[in-house]
Amino acid sequence: MTWNIAPEPFDSPVAAALWRAYYTEVSDRWYLLHEGRRTDPDELEREIAAQRWDELAPPRGQLLVGRYDGEPGGCAGVRLLSAGTAELKRVFVREELRGKGGAALLVRAAEDAAHGLDATRLVLDTRGDLVEARALYARLGYAETDAHNDEPYADHWFRKDLG
Repeated sequence: MTWNIAPEPFDSPVAAALWRAYYTEVSDRWYLLHEGRRTDPDELEREIAAQRWDELAPPRGQLLVGRYDGEPGGCAGVRLLSAGTAELKRVFVREELRGKGGAALLVRAAEDAAHGLDATRLVLDTRGDLVEARALYARLGYAETDAHNDEPYADHWFRKDLG
């Protein structure tokens, strides 16, 4: 069984299912940590509807989907912020497929997509409770840096210069 990473339209049914899984997990983790409860389903629907998925569409962005043994198992997006700088967005692997190398492959594919957008650096933000993500980024050569945005849920910002 192997991973295959390929571009995917941001508005495809596969993308929608992965977005829902991503937002459900990160939202539930935040609420369980801070309020001892899962996300209210109505709030989750409002949050998903409020997101701008088109930022991951060519020519200024790209959504990548990882399929494990042919089944959608994860995603990563990249969007151009400014000349030379792209942002890594929404890196996610379904829980049952974690530990099989998909996250690193998705990040590497996003780095290649950023190169395709003429980016020379990639930035990202994440939360303190997403310790697995922070460890992944550090392992892949991302260094913590000052904030590059005012995302209210972000606690950590990373940067990597692309060779």
